[in-house]
Amino acid sequence: MGLSEDVEDKSLVRLKGVVSCCPFSLKATRQTTKTINAKEKQMRLDKCCAVPEWQRARDEQHTLGACSQSPVLLGFREPCTPAPHLVHIRSLKMSIRTPPTLQHLALQSLLSKESQAISVLEDLPVLLFPPLFMEVYAQGRTEVLKAMVQAWPFPCLPLGDLAESPDLETFKAVLDGLDLLLLAKKERPRRWKLQVVDLRKAHPEIWIRGYPSMAQISAPHVLTERPTDSRLSVGTEEQPLILASDLIIRDGTQDAFQAYLLQWARKRKGRVQLCSTKLQILSGSISKIQKALHAVRLDSIQELVVNNFWHLETMRKFAPSLDQMKNLCLLTFSKMSVDFYTCSRRNLWYSGKYAVHLGQLQHLRELRVHDVFFLYGRLPAILSSLTPLNTLSLSSCPLKEADLRFLCQCPCTRQLKHLRLRSVCMGRFSPEPLRALLEQVAGTLETLALEHCDITDAQLSAMLPALSQCSQLRFLSFYGNHISVAALHNLLRHTARLGHLSRGLYPAPLESYRPPHWGLGSLDPERFAQVRARLEQALRDMGPNQKVQICTDFCHRRQKGQFYSLGPDGSWMLTHEGLPSLSDLPM
Repeated sequence: MGLSEDVEDKSLVRLKGVVSCCPFSLKATRQTTKTINAKEKQMRLDKCCAVPEWQRARDEQHTLGACSQSPVLLGFREPCTPAPHLVHIRSLKMSIRTPPTLQHLALQSLLSKESQAISVLEDLPVLLFPPLFMEVYAQGRTEVLKAMVQAWPFPCLPLGDLAESPDLETFKAVLDGLDLLLLAKKERPRRWKLQVVDLRKAHPEIWIRGYPSMAQISAPHVLTERPTDSRLSVGTEEQPLILASDLIIRDGTQDAFQAYLLQWARKRKGRVQLCSTKLQILSGSISKIQKALHAVRLDSIQELVVNNFWHLETMRKFAPSLDQMKNLCLLTFSKMSVDFYTCSRRNLWYSGKYAVHLGQLQHLRELRVHDVFFLYGRLPAILSSLTPLNTLSLSSCPLKEADLRFLCQCPCTRQLKHLRLRSVCMGRFSPEPLRALLEQVAGTLETLALEHCDITDAQLSAMLPALSQCSQLRFLSFYGNHISVAALHNLLRHTARLGHLSRGLYPAPLESYRPPHWGLGSLDPERFAQVRARLEQALRDMGPNQKVQICTDFCHRRQKGQFYSLGPDGSWMLTHEGLPSLSDLPM
């Protein structure tokens, strides 16, 4: 987006006042640049003789020509975007082959006297705010940083994209600058437009692109609803400032940066709203969980990951918080192991308790449940009140055949795009519920994973007609099931007709193992070689579009697998890869 002439003219007028405040004049700056160029020219002659003379002359001519056009060097044209060496707080030392620009020299001169730099912020062209902020942040100039935050002329300050590992003291200076306005109720500066301090890495390379890209950032959609209190309406001084940050609650010593942020936000909850689009709870301590949740605006949470064993009291106290997470889109719930809870009365109570709260989540689209005890026989209670889901993943969860039958009848599964059932024992189940489910989602299903589910030849044969109707299927994972070579060939013939299927993971057939340990022990090398030869010929005849991989070993705990696949030359290649999660798959 180009700059308007009006903005450029006004910026030029204000720029004269800024440059005049520098300890040396514009003429002196140009002379300094020429001196630096002369020294670097000698260094090139001594150390860079390999560079052709015509190229050095061209570089010098370009540099000297640029010095005669100060508006370009001062950031008014695209060639003067902020130098990438400032991003992520890397070394500020200029490259030997790249002399410092006039903009860089002017900013350094301006920062030589902090009081002077602070005094000119009201008249500083907005184009110079991003590069100046990078310099100030990199050098840890806390007083200038406080003043710049109070005069920030853009709606969003993308602080999370500025530093790879943010410095705590520098971050405190940013919050202190906000305090001078928020707590003291000072009159906000004329140019202050700040609405959101974004601590996430949500705007890659925004600091390199600088202005006007910075001006185009709107407040992130961390909330679907604004505060309804008239005192907090848009445009008033009482509108709360939003801090956007992804949070992780874990056991042990808390991250110092996050701990300070939570403490700061709790004390200023009336004037500041801490919004977390993604919250991970990796702790079983209810006191830590509640302390963090008290600082966060719960309806800002869109992704919630719970990955820790919880005691009864923790589960009971956390459940009501789900009601307030009304914009939750993705819920991952894991490690509530059946080994710890076997009482049917508790099973009934918890499934009913969570069913009530999950029913309030009208925006929930992805539900991923792993190793949760209270699903056994209670899946209808959990899912019956949910809105239609895009993604459903159930792994290592005890299920009854009635639970599986309910999946094909439940309204929330009628538009599924991604379905994973992993380590769910279905060997003794009727194949009809799974067949009916596949028929129901045949027009929408893109990802199907039936992994380590003890599916037999007969069950597979019954569901193949429904599987062949899944015209949108892009990924199929069927490893870990005990099927014969004939059943595998039949499966490959059906999936070869699916035009969108690009990758399939299949089990090594039972004939690859030595009896009587069919599919349970180590592969028999000779038997598996014979199986691969038959598969190679079958795949050549079928010519499937998909990449066929035969999984011979896997570990769900480490998310690793061993795969055989046909290479370009037609021979089998062995690879060790990570088992794909739903998050890794193209959706």
